[in-house]
Amino acid sequence: MTVSVASFGLVGLGVISLAGEGRATEIEKPFNRERATQWMRRAIELSRKAMELGDGFPFGSVIAKEGEIVGEGWNRSWVNRDPSAHAEIEAIRDACKRLDTLSLEGCDVYASAQPCPMCIAAIYWAGADRIFFGNNDRDIAALDPNLDATFIYQALTKPAERRPVTERELLREEAMEVFRDYAAIKKQST
Repeated sequence: MTVSVASFGLVGLGVISLAGEGRATEIEKPFNRERATQWMRRAIELSRKAMELGDGFPFGSVIAKEGEIVGEGWNRSWVNRDPSAHAEIEAIRDACKRLDTLSLEGCDVYASAQPCPMCIAAIYWAGADRIFFGNNDRDIAALDPNLDATFIYQALTKPAERRPVTERELLREEAMEVFRDYAAIKKQST
């Protein structure tokens, strides 16, 4: 899977393409500047909503597919007492429910700010095609150092045992029993 950062002539609008083998890239997939601008403005509106409602940090996100908004979200970390309730995660949840699927292939994600590592991972798992974002990590860190995700990016480059939050296997064989059962059931159903 390749990840590229490009600009499509929209001031302050970046894009990350999540095109993998056999999937459209930002060059192959049609780009509608007018719609993209409209959806980014909606993501920015949602970021303001998060701030004005006191739900969370000022981040908003929209997911679009085939010319329609299929998911929306804003940061709800404070109101939900949930550090994972980021705008992009909320938008993914909304889109998957609306579309009745776990796959967001064919969808574009619009985020008022460059997604953090957790949100990028969720977008990858959901299978979206592209991420458009307004301001970038540096913009955010300059205004509020508490929202600087640089330490997460740096931690993820280290071996698991050298990260601030360590990872260790425990009861591997017991846990594997469940996955073996799952694999067997999945194999029978195909």
